[in-house]
Amino acid sequence: MPARLSVNLNAIAMLRNRRNLPWPSVVGLGRIALAAGAHGLTVHPRPDQRHIRFSDLPEIRALIDDEFPRAEFNIEGFPTEEFLELVERNEPNQVTLVPDDPAQSTSDHGWDLAGQGEFLKPVVKRLKRRGLRVSLFVDPEPAGLEKARELGADRIELYTGPYGSCHSNPQGAIRELERLGRTADAATAAGLAVNAGHDLTVANLPALAEQIPQLAEVSIGHALTADALEFGMPETVRRFLAACGW
Repeated sequence: MPARLSVNLNAIAMLRNRRNLPWPSVVGLGRIALAAGAHGLTVHPRPDQRHIRFSDLPEIRALIDDEFPRAEFNIEGFPTEEFLELVERNEPNQVTLVPDDPAQSTSDHGWDLAGQGEFLKPVVKRLKRRGLRVSLFVDPEPAGLEKARELGADRIELYTGPYGSCHSNPQGAIRELERLGRTADAATAAGLAVNAGHDLTVANLPALAEQIPQLAEVSIGHALTADALEFGMPETVRRFLAACGW
């Protein structure tokens, strides 16, 4: 089965916050994306609320519950106590734990599973007790993924930024694809499902899907939002679904 598409709403929220007006509507565009066939919605609430606001989360949860009960809600972020309480109040289907510094403009590296395992273990246990699927954001490095399974994670999310940055470097893209493929295979061998995200586009998704046929989900925000300015949200979602193989 092709990878499911989760639409990241952060860029839409950032545009809204620029003028502190009700538009563009994060929930409204999330509704349009789901109606066009997206399988879920992703948000990454940061402590300064510079894009997704904490108040957006219950509205997105209600949108899915009331109108798209088969869709999934994915909340990603660094597991501070404040973040974990947000997650517990809004009950996503999936929590993606990301090693972000609050000052980062975007996620740019994965967890050091060996070095940060003791920090992550009680966090994963707490989330699993709530019945939530847990995914860990990791760099495309095959070694050591057994640790993610030992920590209790269900999935990894491959950081695809290095692959996305090869948009004008075909040979570099091939090397990054091979590295992503080896990492995905190692994750599968360790009993983990595989997600991916960061700088994925209509142009580079088909090769990723071919390289990782077991890919479960892609989470896409920046490129999808940029394309929506040109093609509209419904057509953009359909284009990304086609790029995933749907």
